[in-house]
Amino acid sequence: MFDKLLEAQQKAGEVKKRLDAITVTGTAEGGKVKVSANGNKKILSITIDEALVQEADKEQLEDLVLIAVNKALEQAENVSQSEMAAMTQQMFGGLGGMFGK
Repeated sequence: MFDKLLEAQQKAGEVKKRLDAITVTGTAEGGKVKVSANGNKKILSITIDEALVQEADKEQLEDLVLIAVNKALEQAENVSQSEMAAMTQQMFGGLGGMFGK
């Protein structure tokens, strides 16, 4: 049983590494604001088109950045949930043998 727990910890570490390597992007205003995050929901970069900076006011820019950040984090959450579901499926498949199933 402890072997299975150790295996689960290792798989969780592998999932974290995979999520670190996955990049998702949220955009706003037709791509003029882009936010990149990894699968672990860490913001990697924010890019704002120079023309938008010149024409938009501070509140508009803040709103657009917020929209793009939320979209990127939502995508990261979806990726994270998918990876965790796959890991859980593998674990339960392995644990089924422990209980005679």
